[in-house]
Parts: sequence; C-alpha cells; structure tokens
Amino acid sequence: MEERKCSNMHVLMVPYPSQGHINPMLQFSKRLGTKGVKVTMVTTIFISKTMHLNSSSLPSSLQFDFISDGYDQGGFYQVGSISTYLSQMKTIGSKNLKELIQRHNSSDYPIDCVVYDPLVQWVLDVAKEFGLLGAAFFTQMCAVNYIYYYVYHGLLKLPISSLPISIPGLPLLELKDTPSFVNDPGFYPAYYELVMNQFCNIHKADIILVNSFYKLEEQAADSMSKVCPILTIGPAVPSFYLDKGVPNDKDNDLNLFEFDSSAIDWLKSKAARSVIYVSFGSMVCFSIEQMKEIALGLLASGSNFFWVIPNIEEKNISKELVEEIASSGKGLVKNWIPQLEVLSNEAIGCFLTHCGWNSTLEALCLGVPMIGIPQWTDQPLNAKYVEDVWKVGIRVVVNENGIVTKEEIGRCIREVLENNVGREMRVNVEKWRELAIEAVSHGGTSDNNINEFVNRLKRS
Repeated sequence: MEERKCSNMHVLMVPYPSQGHINPMLQFSKRLGTKGVKVTMVTTIFISKTMHLNSSSLPSSLQFDFISDGYDQGGFYQVGSISTYLSQMKTIGSKNLKELIQRHNSSDYPIDCVVYDPLVQWVLDVAKEFGLLGAAFFTQMCAVNYIYYYVYHGLLKLPISSLPISIPGLPLLELKDTPSFVNDPGFYPAYYELVMNQFCNIHKADIILVNSFYKLEEQAADSMSKVCPILTIGPAVPSFYLDKGVPNDKDNDLNLFEFDSSAIDWLKSKAARSVIYVSFGSMVCFSIEQMKEIALGLLASGSNFFWVIPNIEEKNISKELVEEIASSGKGLVKNWIPQLEVLSNEAIGCFLTHCGWNSTLEALCLGVPMIGIPQWTDQPLNAKYVEDVWKVGIRVVVNENGIVTKEEIGRCIREVLENNVGREMRVNVEKWRELAIEAVSHGGTSDNNINEFVNRLKRS
C-alpha cells in the first residue's frame, strides 16, 4: 500500500475537559506538528470561555475546535454531580462530536485518526462509526494504568485482602501506595467507574499511547505491553525544557487561571536552591487543620517558600494565616503561575507537591527533588515511585488522624534541602532529567514511538 504524505494527515485530539488532561495532549500535538501532521484539538465550550491560551506559540499545524457538553456556562461545576455530568457529556458530546467530524470530513482536511483520553472512552465508539483509526492516550503513568487494568479484569480483587500486593513489573505495594480507587473503592464511586471503564473498549483501539518514557518505567511498560500494546511518547513537557526540538515551545499554552508575574521577580531575588515551591494542583482541598499545619511547618522551617493556592477564597486557609505568611518576609502566596517557569528557576530547592502525574513529570524533567503529600487518584503510587523507585524525593508520614504535622513538614524539608540524602536526590533527579531529554530527542525511544504512530497514519 502506498504511504501518504504527512501533510495530508489530520488528527483529532479529544481530551478529558480539564487542564491536567488537555496540556499533555497539547504537547503531543506539537510533536506531531514537527512531523507535518495537522491536528485539531477538541474541547468543551465552557473550557473555551475560561482558558487563557498563548496562541502566539502554537504552530500553524494546530487548531482548536469546540463542542458542547451540555453545560456551556459552568461545565462540571454547573451541575455539581460527577455522575450526572459524565452521563450528559457522553450523550450530548457524542452527538456534537459526530457533527464536528462530519463537518471536517466535508472540508479539504478530513479526519484520519481520533486520539482520545480513555476517561471519555465513548469517543472511540464515535471514531469507529466513521471507520477512523482510534488511538487511546493515557495521561497517567504506565504503572497506574496497569493496576486499573488488573482491577477491571478481576486480576486484582477488591477490597484488597492480602498484602503486600504483587503485580508483574511493579514494586511490592502496601495499601497506602495504591491509587485511591483501589485502596478505597467506595471513595467517589462515579470516579471509580470512570477510571475503571477506561478499559471497557480498549481492545477496539488501534494504537495505545502513554505519557511516560520507557526508561522511567521499563518494567511496568514491558508488563503492560504484553496485555495492552503501548507506545510511550512522553514526557509531554514543553520542548524548551527538554530537547528544544519544537520551535517556540516554552510553556503549556493552556491555563485556566490568570497569574501575577511579579512572583518571578521575587524568585530571582533569592539564592540558588533556597526556595520551597508549594503547589497541590487545582483540585486538592485540605482540611482547615491540615492547611494550618502545612503553613506553620513552612514558617517554622526558616526557608523561603512560594505557595500557589488557586481559588484561595475557596480553600481552607484563614486570612490571618495568609497575612502571617506575607509578614514573615519568607513566604509568598499567589493564586497561579505557570509551573514550569517556577520549577526551572534556579532558586527552587525542592517541590512540596501532591504528586499529580503532570507535576511529577515536570519536576523530573526540571531536576527538582520532591516532598510528596499524595491525596487521591494516582498520586499515592506516583509518590511511591518518587521515593522508593526513582529516589528523587520523600513522602510525608501522616499521623493517626491522617494529618501531616508541622513537625513532619519541617523534617522532610531538612531531609531534602540540608541532609546528604537530599544531595543524593538531586543527583538522581538530574539523571532522570537527562534520560527524559534523551527519550524525546531525535532517535530517542519516545521520538521513535511518535514516528511509529505517524507511520501507522500513513499506512491507514
């Protein structure tokens, strides 16, 4: 069969509609653009109203298109029920996605392949109705996806009755190391159904992509490939911080929050590796007691710290505590700032994080050791790998009430910033940074896997 030219190929990207899922697919789209593939990124009308898009750095090969999920004014927050939202998104989104594909198929650039986030697994069924290639794009690490695969197929029975948990290609796991939907299946049952159903039609997918790189998860990737053939195409991090192979690609271009750039000037005034960067993403919401312990631990450490708290008025931190941080001369609190710009600043000495996968990958790629306070979904397993497998950070210990005390925060800060263990972490994280760069560089494993994906398109 004669191969087609890349310039004639058109890929539709359909992420789950949240910033943490859109940005990895956006970065993958840019990589495809360097191979000559045209990409249309599809997200919801509500997201289009709230996103701050840096369009000046987007390649001409990439465009956005929007469909309704039935909640154009507020998205998920408009309905407040995840189960209702997901049901409506499937019903209304399927109809509107079909109309969008039909519109593109009537243009000069018909769709050849739909790349979808398995959290919206119904997208694959729509793609197959049109006879299109369907490619799943897992935004989380191989090990997490493999655990979900085991649970979905009954290879790991819930609730867990025997410890430690042994799964081929993964380290031995205690209950606290597993994703929240595994160690507590009744926790957010709608989300449990969402993550497990990623595999309900995966056998229909022509290609399976993972936002990771092979050497980072060599054993997990090999094990998962035996049951669910995958291509690791990550880390999906802007090229500027890795191989510089994508022109003008310095940041994740989609932000759902506005930011104050004065924080960068504050960081520039600090000594190298003297600042603790603190961010727990946009969804984590700690208790009043936990927020207080974190704040007091940071203040007592004597170190400079920069704490990002999105929608601070909705988070459980008192105005008095924020004022105390500001008056300390050591701390700075902001609503939002592009994370890569912070992590790449030489003033950052460690990252106090929830261990979301995007944050973990970004810290690895920027060479920043981590202190993990994982909360839910994939974060506990990410933290396990950070501490015990990659040895680039430390995980906090919670007390009998499930609280991380200010003393524990202080202990972890000293461990990473001051002790010999911290120096070893910096050596290790620099090694993983170099391997990440190698993976995406021309001829690297991830780059070759992207080429393989493109070759599949040519042959279709």
